[in-house]
Amino acid sequence: MTKPRYKEFREHLLQKLKNPEAALAYLNEASRDEDQRVFLLALKNVSDAQGCDISTLSHDTQLSRQSVYKVLSEKGNPKLSSLKLILNKLGYEIALQPLKR
Repeated sequence: MTKPRYKEFREHLLQKLKNPEAALAYLNEASRDEDQRVFLLALKNVSDAQGCDISTLSHDTQLSRQSVYKVLSEKGNPKLSSLKLILNKLGYEIALQPLKR
């Protein structure tokens, strides 16, 4: 059995992330990682899957293209307000819950 190529995996992933419930579970799981880059990559994947490119997100959120690009980049360090705007455009919101200890 050969390993799937990255492009094939990404296409498969994006197809799965078109489902809002799958995308929500994916984002929630990514948010649990200590490395924020994991969540930002997941957010980029979800936006790509839902057909929201940088231009669309910029227009719909009133953020500059550069700001959206930075939020969705691996080196991004977004403001909470920017993150909330993008999540809202994708149909999600941030919710807090008690820690499970």
